[in-house]
Amino acid sequence: MDKNFYITTPIYYPSAKPHMGHAYSSIIADFFARIKRIQGFNVFFLTGTDEHGLKIQRAAEKQSMDTKKFCDEISKTFRELSKTLNLSNNDFIRTTEKRHFTSVEHLWKILEKKNEIYLSKYSGWYSVSDEAFYSDEEIEDIEGVKRSKLSGSQVEWVEEESYFFKLSKWQEPLLKFYDENPKFILPESRKNEVISFVKSGLKDLSVSRKSFSWGIKVPSNKNHVIYVWLDALTNYISALNYPDENNALYKNFWPATVHLIGKDILRFHAIYWPAFLMAANITPPKRIYGHGWILSGEEKMSKSKGNILDPIEIINKYGLDPLRYYLIKEVSFGNDGNISQEKLENTINSDLANNYGNLCQRVIAFSEKNLDLEVPKNINFVETDLKILNEFNSNYPKLLDFINNQDINGYSNFIVERLFASNKYFNDEEPWNKKNDKQRLNTIIYVSLELIRKITILLYPIIPDSALKVLNIFDIKEDKISFESIKNNEFLKSGKKIKKMKILFKKVGQND
Repeated sequence: MDKNFYITTPIYYPSAKPHMGHAYSSIIADFFARIKRIQGFNVFFLTGTDEHGLKIQRAAEKQSMDTKKFCDEISKTFRELSKTLNLSNNDFIRTTEKRHFTSVEHLWKILEKKNEIYLSKYSGWYSVSDEAFYSDEEIEDIEGVKRSKLSGSQVEWVEEESYFFKLSKWQEPLLKFYDENPKFILPESRKNEVISFVKSGLKDLSVSRKSFSWGIKVPSNKNHVIYVWLDALTNYISALNYPDENNALYKNFWPATVHLIGKDILRFHAIYWPAFLMAANITPPKRIYGHGWILSGEEKMSKSKGNILDPIEIINKYGLDPLRYYLIKEVSFGNDGNISQEKLENTINSDLANNYGNLCQRVIAFSEKNLDLEVPKNINFVETDLKILNEFNSNYPKLLDFINNQDINGYSNFIVERLFASNKYFNDEEPWNKKNDKQRLNTIIYVSLELIRKITILLYPIIPDSALKVLNIFDIKEDKISFESIKNNEFLKSGKKIKKMKILFKKVGQND
């Protein structure tokens, strides 16, 4: 079994400050990176910034700044966001780095050598905001302004000399690839969308621009800049030191396990990217997962609409782990989701403060009062105990299936079910009424502590800081967390001291 796991976020386009959509992609990718690490996988988690193209050039000009200096400053903001979100990424790639230039130029030369690229003239609609080309059928006129039906972004008519990639040649090979790799694109709705688009006919793709200068120059013709998407997509292999295919990073981690992206950039990743790679005789990634948008009200967030949700503001008010928990549990992964103060506060109060925090608090407080914070000795499991403990063992294959198919809602729902069941167990067993039956009291507390340990391990990839505080009471360090240990009903050693615990999550309200 391959124990290497490579997950990527999109590399973010730093023409404006980060918003909730950036945070969402990053947090979801971090969830998978952390969970695979505690499963014993060798994980490589990549994020970064896409710093070329006309939009960046114009944004820098608007600020009257040198373009590279503008990129340095705004890329730093995204790097700091990675720390703020407590991401466990192994690398942060910037497309203005030398290693990336080397990879892009090498890939271009291969495509040129294989006669996959030719020089012609481009005439058509171009969106600077999306850095994307659109056909007449994909354009609509709204109040005298031409816009993309797909994104709503304004488009402009472009006529210039351009290099083209022979995308049309790869229509049938792509359809064959999708057929042979049915889980290459998830969720299913996104796969159907891509297949429908490819079947409607692929046209050759313009892969260079001549009307601006900010980007990687075409090696054989310095008057042209390589199309920003061909440039940007290559980050996934430039971070692995491509074209050195014999280095450990590339050998271990390519093809990527999952490219996690927003649905608006699905076409670039699920059509253009595998076509570029196939044309260069490079294996395509194993999976593209196109998640939905985080909406502000009912609309996609955009700078022009002024409806950007700032993740930093929410973190400052409610904390990071509550935001992470909300985005992972409450948003239907793959679909659009929104975030509101009311929903967030309800989730914090019901799931984190009442359900999880209260369980930990009650069990530890009872243990302190009655067992001197010692893992109970002299235990004897009865059927009720084994039934609730074995739910983790019997559902282990299902949990793995959730993880491997990026079903984070199935995974988080299982945790919530276990929390309700554990609270019910503690209430129903009434250890406070078992003081005359020391063995039964000991067993109830032992089972309750084990349930807390198991649930906390499942929660670790979602709320790592809070989970580590709980695991610390059992003296379980981060590098010793084992996902498989949730199958063990007697992991905790009788007689070992546990630690006190402060309140994990305080209840919040509209007036806080």
